[in-house]
This record gives sequence, structure tokens and C-alpha cells, in this order.
Amino acid sequence: MRGAFEDIEVGVPRETASRTVTAEEIVAFAAEFDPQPFHLDPEAAKDSVFGGLCASGWHTASLLMRLQMDAWKSEYSLGSPGFDNLRWVRPLRPGDTIHVRSTCIDKRPSRSKPDRGSATWKTEVVNQKDEVVLDAELIGMYLKRDARPPRRMTGNLR
Repeated sequence: MRGAFEDIEVGVPRETASRTVTAEEIVAFAAEFDPQPFHLDPEAAKDSVFGGLCASGWHTASLLMRLQMDAWKSEYSLGSPGFDNLRWVRPLRPGDTIHVRSTCIDKRPSRSKPDRGSATWKTEVVNQKDEVVLDAELIGMYLKRDARPPRRMTGNLR
């Protein structure tokens, strides 16, 4: 979605492209941000509750964000105040191919700022077996089309 608040349709599902996750990126992310043995060491991970190497939940959430930005970055986006009900449903494993499935479940114009509104998205990270790996309700804030000209997004968005 590259559109304004008015372009968001409640109940219409959308999906991103997919991405395959490697053991090397799982270990690299964990080494920097979540250095637990089941994210860092395949041998130690075998004896964990996960039974093998798996990605940090925060790595999975970061991949969700990357996939969403590649698919749906919007010139009208004002960011997010947060999310609700984040759950890591099953481990993300080396070799898994994931994509994001998202459906707007609520859309509300702002009561205090008439140039914008918010949308809540039922969002899932899904693996190649169509199993949900992560689910959450993400909240986004968006400008209305006539609020002001959209700003250019800058930075390294690949």
C-alpha cells in the first residue's frame, strides 16, 4: 500500500513477497541482540526446549518489518504507536521461507486531528508450510489524502 488513510480497506487481506532465512543470519542477529544458546549454537540448541537452532523472536519481528516496508511503504505513513497481542507461535528455523499476511481489522479517523487516522492490522508471519510463526495486531497511523502533499521517503530502503 502506498496510499492514504482513505485507501485502506477493512477486511481485505494482503501478502508480501517471501524470504528464506539462513542459519548464518540467525546466529549473527542473536550474537548482537539476543545471545541465548538456542539462537547461537546449533549443538547447544539441540538440548533446548526448541530441539534445534531457531531465530530470536525479535529477529522474526525485524523480518516482518522489512518484508512490510518492501511491500507496503506509504508516503502517507506517520509511523506506529505500537502493537498488541504479539505472540511467537512457533520457532523460525534455518531454511524456513516466510512471508507476511496482513488484514486491516479496524480503521478509525482521529477525533483530535482531522488530517489523519489509524488502522489496526491482524498480521502474521507465515512459513513455507503455511504455519503461523508470529502473530500480532499492528497499529499504523496514516495521513488523509488531502492533508498535505506526501513527503518523500528517504534512506536505504533497498
